Amino acid sequence: MMQRYLAIDYGTVRVGLAISDPLGIIATGYKTINHRGKDMTEIVDEIILIIKEKEISKIILGMPKRTDGKIGEKEEQTHLFAEILKDKSGLTPIFLDERYTTVIAHQYMNKLGTKPDKKKEIVDQIAAEILLQNYLDKNK
Repeated sequence: MMQRYLAIDYGTVRVGLAISDPLGIIATGYKTINHRGKDMTEIVDEIILIIKEKEISKIILGMPKRTDGKIGEKEEQTHLFAEILKDKSGLTPIFLDERYTTVIAHQYMNKLGTKPDKKKEIVDQIAAEILLQNYLDKNK
Protein backbone atom coordinates (compact mmCIF):
# COMPACT_ATOMS: atom_id res chain seq x y z
CA MET A 1 0.00 0.00 0.00
CA MET A 2 1.29 3.43 -0.93
CA GLN A 3 1.57 5.85 1.97
CA ARG A 4 3.04 9.30 1.91
CA TYR A 5 4.19 10.87 5.13
CA LEU A 6 4.65 14.53 5.98
CA ALA A 7 7.06 15.61 8.73
CA ILE A 8 6.72 19.05 10.27
CA ASP A 9 9.39 20.87 12.23
CA TYR A 10 7.18 23.56 13.76
CA GLY A 11 8.86 26.75 14.88
CA THR A 12 7.59 30.20 15.78
CA VAL A 13 9.63 31.80 12.96
CA ARG A 14 9.81 29.02 10.36
CA VAL A 15 8.09 25.68 9.74
CA GLY A 16 10.13 23.03 7.95
CA LEU A 17 8.37 20.35 5.91
CA ALA A 18 9.61 17.04 4.54
CA ILE A 19 7.69 14.43 2.55
CA SER A 20 8.34 10.74 2.00
CA ASP A 21 8.27 8.97 -1.33
CA PRO A 22 5.01 7.05 -2.06
CA LEU A 23 6.54 3.83 -0.67
CA GLY A 24 7.42 5.50 2.63
CA ILE A 25 11.15 4.72 2.38
CA ILE A 26 12.95 8.01 1.71
CA ALA A 27 12.38 11.42 3.30
CA THR A 28 13.05 14.55 1.26
CA GLY A 29 13.00 18.17 2.39
CA TYR A 30 9.99 19.83 0.77
CA LYS A 31 9.46 23.41 1.87
CA THR A 32 10.00 26.04 4.55
CA ILE A 33 7.05 28.22 5.49
CA ASN A 34 7.95 31.56 7.04
CA HIS A 35 5.51 32.92 9.60
CA ARG A 36 5.98 36.58 8.59
CA GLY A 37 2.74 37.85 10.08
CA LYS A 38 0.80 34.62 9.52
CA ASP A 39 -0.99 33.11 12.47
CA MET A 40 -1.05 29.39 13.30
CA THR A 41 -4.32 28.83 11.41
CA GLU A 42 -2.91 30.32 8.19
CA ILE A 43 0.16 28.07 8.48
CA VAL A 44 -2.15 25.05 8.96
CA ASP A 45 -4.23 26.09 5.92
CA GLU A 46 -1.06 26.16 3.81
CA ILE A 47 -0.12 22.68 5.08
CA ILE A 48 -3.65 21.35 4.40
CA LEU A 49 -3.21 22.22 0.71
CA ILE A 50 0.04 20.20 0.64
CA ILE A 51 -1.65 17.26 2.44
CA LYS A 52 -4.38 17.18 -0.24
CA GLU A 53 -2.05 17.77 -3.19
CA LYS A 54 0.50 15.13 -2.10
CA GLU A 55 -2.11 12.70 -0.72
CA ILE A 56 -0.49 12.54 2.71
CA SER A 57 -1.73 9.71 4.96
CA LYS A 58 0.34 10.38 8.10
CA ILE A 59 1.78 13.46 9.80
CA ILE A 60 4.91 13.27 11.92
CA LEU A 61 5.29 16.34 14.12
CA GLY A 62 8.52 17.23 15.87
CA MET A 63 8.00 17.84 19.57
CA PRO A 64 10.53 20.25 21.08
CA LYS A 65 11.10 18.51 24.41
CA ARG A 66 13.20 20.19 27.08
CA THR A 67 16.19 18.25 28.38
CA ASP A 68 15.00 18.76 31.98
CA GLY A 69 11.69 17.02 31.21
CA LYS A 70 9.54 20.07 31.97
CA ILE A 71 6.96 21.22 29.44
CA GLY A 72 8.17 24.43 27.85
CA GLU A 73 6.41 27.17 25.91
CA LYS A 74 7.52 25.74 22.55
CA GLU A 75 6.06 22.35 23.43
CA GLU A 76 2.75 23.99 24.44
CA GLN A 77 2.64 25.93 21.14
CA THR A 78 3.38 22.74 19.20
CA HIS A 79 0.49 20.96 20.97
CA LEU A 80 -1.85 23.84 20.07
CA PHE A 81 -0.61 23.69 16.46
CA ALA A 82 -1.23 19.90 16.47
CA GLU A 83 -4.83 20.40 17.65
CA ILE A 84 -5.60 22.87 14.84
CA LEU A 85 -3.89 20.58 12.32
CA LYS A 86 -5.89 17.56 13.53
CA ASP A 87 -9.19 19.49 13.42
CA LYS A 88 -8.60 20.74 9.89
CA SER A 89 -6.94 17.67 8.32
CA GLY A 90 -8.63 14.81 10.15
CA LEU A 91 -5.18 13.29 10.69
CA THR A 92 -3.79 12.83 14.18
CA PRO A 93 -0.14 13.94 14.22
CA ILE A 94 2.40 11.45 15.55
CA PHE A 95 4.73 13.23 17.96
CA LEU A 96 8.46 12.56 17.77
CA ASP A 97 11.17 14.03 19.96
CA GLU A 98 13.01 16.52 17.77
CA ARG A 99 15.51 17.80 20.33
CA TYR A 100 18.67 17.30 18.30
CA THR A 101 17.42 17.44 14.71
CA THR A 102 18.37 21.12 14.22
CA VAL A 103 21.86 20.49 15.62
CA ILE A 104 22.29 17.52 13.27
CA ALA A 105 20.93 19.60 10.37
CA HIS A 106 23.53 22.32 11.05
CA GLN A 107 26.34 19.72 11.21
CA TYR A 108 25.13 18.23 7.93
CA MET A 109 25.07 21.64 6.21
CA ASN A 110 28.54 22.49 7.56
CA LYS A 111 29.91 19.25 6.10
CA LEU A 112 28.28 20.09 2.76
CA GLY A 113 29.71 23.61 2.89
CA THR A 114 26.30 25.26 2.71
CA LYS A 115 26.57 29.05 2.47
CA PRO A 116 25.61 30.78 5.77
CA ASP A 117 22.87 32.89 4.13
CA LYS A 118 21.24 29.74 2.74
CA LYS A 119 21.30 27.86 6.09
CA LYS A 120 18.40 29.74 7.70
CA GLU A 121 16.20 29.01 4.69
CA ILE A 122 16.73 25.27 4.72
CA VAL A 123 17.73 24.23 8.27
CA ASP A 124 14.11 23.57 9.33
CA GLN A 125 13.47 21.59 6.15
CA ILE A 126 16.53 19.42 6.80
CA ALA A 127 15.48 19.00 10.46
CA ALA A 128 12.05 17.79 9.24
CA GLU A 129 13.81 15.45 6.79
CA ILE A 130 15.93 13.94 9.61
CA LEU A 131 12.81 13.58 11.78
CA LEU A 132 10.90 11.81 9.00
CA GLN A 133 13.80 9.55 7.99
CA ASN A 134 14.19 8.47 11.65
CA TYR A 135 10.47 7.64 11.76
CA LEU A 136 10.56 5.74 8.45
CA ASP A 137 13.65 3.73 9.46
CA LYS A 138 12.09 2.72 12.81
CA ASN A 139 8.75 1.75 11.25
CA LYS A 140 9.82 -0.33 8.24
